[in-house]
Amino acid sequence: MAAAAQLGNLKEEATCSICLDYFTDPVTIDCGHNFCRSCITQSWKGRDGNLSCPQCREISGKSLRPNRQLGNMVEMLKQFHLPPVKPQGENMCEKHEEKLRLFCAEDQRLICWVCRESKEHKTHSASPIEEAAEEHKVKLQGWLHLLKKQDKYFQESKIKEKEQYQTMRNKLRTEKKKLESEIDKLRQLLKENEQTLHGRLKEMEKIITMVENANITKLSNQITSLNAVITEIGKKCEASAWELLKDLRSTLSRCNNLKIQSPEVVKIYKVTVTLDPDTAHPRLILSEGRRRVRRTDTAQHLPETPKRFTHYHCVLGSEGFTSGRHYWEVQPLREEGGGCEVGVAAESVDRKGDFTSAPEGGVWAISGWEGQYTALTSPETPLSPREKPLKLGVYLDYEGGRLSLYNADSMELLYSFPQARFTQRLFPYFGLGTGVELRLVSFHEIFKLQHSKESSSQ
Repeated sequence: MAAAAQLGNLKEEATCSICLDYFTDPVTIDCGHNFCRSCITQSWKGRDGNLSCPQCREISGKSLRPNRQLGNMVEMLKQFHLPPVKPQGENMCEKHEEKLRLFCAEDQRLICWVCRESKEHKTHSASPIEEAAEEHKVKLQGWLHLLKKQDKYFQESKIKEKEQYQTMRNKLRTEKKKLESEIDKLRQLLKENEQTLHGRLKEMEKIITMVENANITKLSNQITSLNAVITEIGKKCEASAWELLKDLRSTLSRCNNLKIQSPEVVKIYKVTVTLDPDTAHPRLILSEGRRRVRRTDTAQHLPETPKRFTHYHCVLGSEGFTSGRHYWEVQPLREEGGGCEVGVAAESVDRKGDFTSAPEGGVWAISGWEGQYTALTSPETPLSPREKPLKLGVYLDYEGGRLSLYNADSMELLYSFPQARFTQRLFPYFGLGTGVELRLVSFHEIFKLQHSKESSSQ
């Protein structure tokens, strides 16, 4: 069997790669490959210039050298009458049972010489397997380099993604701790607010007992409403954080919208008011804490702003109101022959020229001058308080369209402007005469003075 295989290999070497039969008049071309003279001549027929070897595609000249030794060997082999040698296995063309020696570039598959001459592949570009393999090896190596580069990129991206997600997790943990800390602060704040609300409620009850001709039924209904909100807030304070924050806006809205209109309870709406230095007339000097203001005869060199009053000696509060109920107190500290105006002003009030100190001019205020008090209406309304107010209380009910001013110590109503429809932002308003100094009373001072008064009466 070994001898037969060797004879088969010998016959294959004596076979022309073009006609796939024994060499007939074998010739050798420049690259060293052998072909039948007629086969190579027919293969090169009609071609000009450089010719290529049909087997290795190497450029060759037209020189054909007879290979007589190969011819003699072929003649000797023919005497053995060997059967045709057919390629086996995957190297054999399934259609023609010939060895696959060529690669069709268009169809990207291996073909035999018979396939090459068929109509299916005659117009296609085909090259020997070795040449095609070398060419595509270069392409595949290029792809291999690119894919390895992409793989490296994806590996690095994977590492970066993991790092980013870890950073996000760390940040999330930090935010979680901050949130828990904020929730703890809110719990503490709500607890303090609960105590404050209870304190305010007690203060309100004490003030109510001092009021004559009070509408008991109305006040009782208001207290019931307050107690309902307090109970709700108390339950929320004892509930979990999730339950506490659930519908919090609705609870706070109910707190703000309680219909308490009796002047005796306006102090529960006390707000902290500070003065806006950008609105102050150059002759008005504000304290460092912006809670005191006094008028001088010498104008300061202040930057000109659209908000600053330059005609009247006025200043506004920093806080403007577009909703809700608010109460603050003002104490004249010095009135050397001058007076003051206290109330609210609309945001659109004229800052640079003359304006009417009345509602039609955007001002709702009262004036105190040499012991005489006047509501700044058109015409002005004289006021006759039972006693000279040492402090003035200002109560604003924005939605109710109401502005009322009181003697802050006795809660005597000095004047309540006719109901209006407020559409602009309203600011605390202060006008100062010559030598006048005003001070805004803090929340703690209000209750301290009230308790002191009650203790002395007891």
